[in-house]
Amino acid sequence: DKNKIYCGGESNLANRYIAPTVLNNVSFDDDIMEEEIFGPLLPVISFSDFDTVVNIVKRRAKPLSCYIYTRNKKYISKIVSEISFGGGAVNDSVMQLSNEELPFGGVGTSGMGQYHGKFGFDTFSHHKAIMEKTFLAEPNLKYPPYTALKEKLLRKILE
Repeated sequence: DKNKIYCGGESNLANRYIAPTVLNNVSFDDDIMEEEIFGPLLPVISFSDFDTVVNIVKRRAKPLSCYIYTRNKKYISKIVSEISFGGGAVNDSVMQLSNEELPFGGVGTSGMGQYHGKFGFDTFSHHKAIMEKTFLAEPNLKYPPYTALKEKLLRKILE
């Protein structure tokens, strides 16, 4: 919606260029808020009550990233503990992507798995658990019927 462009907005299809663009007067119902944004677009949504906006975000699909700019430790704690998202930052944007010690990845519809360093190796590796049972005789302790004695022995073994 060109009426929501605060600054930027220029584009050139032939050069595949989109200028960094800030959108103003955006609501959660606008099309830009329905999909993940892969471009230099920043929709700005104003709010007056922090708890209300947190509850709105929690009811929507889980975002790939979440960034908060504040000195208020209560707000930071609420965002980090109550909203599920792939990764994010406090008082910065996107820089968590450049840190190989931090995983990158989404949650739910924003993506599965985590990438970067060991996290990526683990994501794309399949750890297959295998248990092999021998043909040696085994006590019938693990099979029904379960008597009081079997239960007592099993509890002793498993403790």
